[in-house]
Amino acid sequence: MDNFESIIQGIAIYALPVIFAITLHEAAHGYIAKHFGDLTAYQAGRISLNPIKHIDLMGTIIVPLTLFIIGKLTMGTGFLFGWAKPVPVNFSQLHHPKRDMLWVAAAGPAANLFMACCWAIILKLGAISFPDHIYAKPMILMGQAGIEINLILMVLNLLPLPPLDGARMAISLLPNQIAYAFSRIEPYGFMILLLLLVTGILGTIVWPMILLLKQIIVWVFGLYI
Repeated sequence: MDNFESIIQGIAIYALPVIFAITLHEAAHGYIAKHFGDLTAYQAGRISLNPIKHIDLMGTIIVPLTLFIIGKLTMGTGFLFGWAKPVPVNFSQLHHPKRDMLWVAAAGPAANLFMACCWAIILKLGAISFPDHIYAKPMILMGQAGIEINLILMVLNLLPLPPLDGARMAISLLPNQIAYAFSRIEPYGFMILLLLLVTGILGTIVWPMILLLKQIIVWVFGLYI
């Protein structure tokens, strides 16, 4: 019963942060693509804050929920992993395709960093401004969850592994010949990512950076978490 209650409470706490994290991440890609000349995402209605337009049943709900429940049942600190429907971007429609690809790709992780800071403010308000209010504890717990999930998405997406944002950024910065060779990894990128996840290598790579960024946010906003 305790595990069941813990799972339900955890889902209630993480639901909003996860929805906001994936929605703004994907919408940011589309918005920046539109800014640099590609209207594909705009015409598809993907520059939207409506989470339904971005949710992937398997990647946004089933996989993260399964990993979350397994983590709770095993008392572990498993890696929360998932994905949304990718925003369609036609890089050839950008004003300067190779150069502008960098900013389109970086927009998603940048949105997650912005949201992590927003959740830090919410946590701060819950802890300092309304310590005795009925909503103080939910604000604190959601703030902690929001910081965590957004930093995970940010760092994960910055990995230089196709089709993650970090790979798009690397392709934008690499010389043409090397960038083309690197891009050919993309059909195998997702399988490589899953392999890194199940072997625990992915967590070993990203957790140190996530914890460092978390400590920086804690210091900047004067938090105690």
